[in-house]
Amino acid sequence: MRLVTFSDDSGTRIGALDAAGAVRDIAAAAPSLPRDMLGLIAAGPAALAAARDALGKAPVVAGAKILAPIPRPPKNVFCVGKNYHEHAKEFAGSGFDGGAKDVVPPFPVVFSKPHTAIIATGEPILSHLDPTGGLDYEGELAIVVGQGGRGISKAAALSHVFGYTIINDVTARHLQKRHSQWVLGKGLDSFCPMGPAILTADEAPDPTKLRLITHVNGEKRQDALVADLIFDVPTLIEAISAAITLEPGDVIATGTPVGVGIGFTPPKFLQKGDSVRIEISGIGVLENPVA
Repeated sequence: MRLVTFSDDSGTRIGALDAAGAVRDIAAAAPSLPRDMLGLIAAGPAALAAARDALGKAPVVAGAKILAPIPRPPKNVFCVGKNYHEHAKEFAGSGFDGGAKDVVPPFPVVFSKPHTAIIATGEPILSHLDPTGGLDYEGELAIVVGQGGRGISKAAALSHVFGYTIINDVTARHLQKRHSQWVLGKGLDSFCPMGPAILTADEAPDPTKLRLITHVNGEKRQDALVADLIFDVPTLIEAISAAITLEPGDVIATGTPVGVGIGFTPPKFLQKGDSVRIEISGIGVLENPVA
């Protein structure tokens, strides 16, 4: 099931995309369910099963506007840097790596983006917020946490996954380099496009089989299987939860594959008027214009 958060004249609530891509109003078909995504996730497996049962009789919503599936997670969005082998190499050779000693990190590199960076598919990436002219894209698979916890083992990690979505880890490269860290280059408003939907974990029991493809203005830039991750989904959940309690609805972006703008000579930075389209099999398409 592909769950969405959407709005219309009646307000904001949860729904699901049917096979044709139309938004179905789960809240109308099952009024007892939570009307927001965080509430649905926190309500556990019984609520998800009820949502799945309601989908068949949920009405189509004409004119629905799809929002980010989780507009405000419990915490900042967790993000993982340099987590594909070839991307780690291209980043190390780009001059933007801030003097890191290891091309391939021995442990996950984790930073975060504030919720104010989150936007929905179709909404504009605000290029003017990066006055340095180094705007870049990073297509990423993101984990949505279901059952929370601390000290989650790799063996148990997938049972804590509610589902998966797409994130564009938009980056102001010169700011990233200037500050020798990543939050101020990656956490700007509009720099975390998310969506369009959450693919529930039962639809992707083996996330390594998912494929990510990024196009910029129709040109394919990234194409990789999640199997190419350096640190896989269970490893990331174990590492982050070791001493940080994960909560239902927390989001973990798993890293980007080779093919980002700084990997080209000269770099192919985003410009006003560009369009970034990221597709992950089963989840759908996250597409945003650069304004």
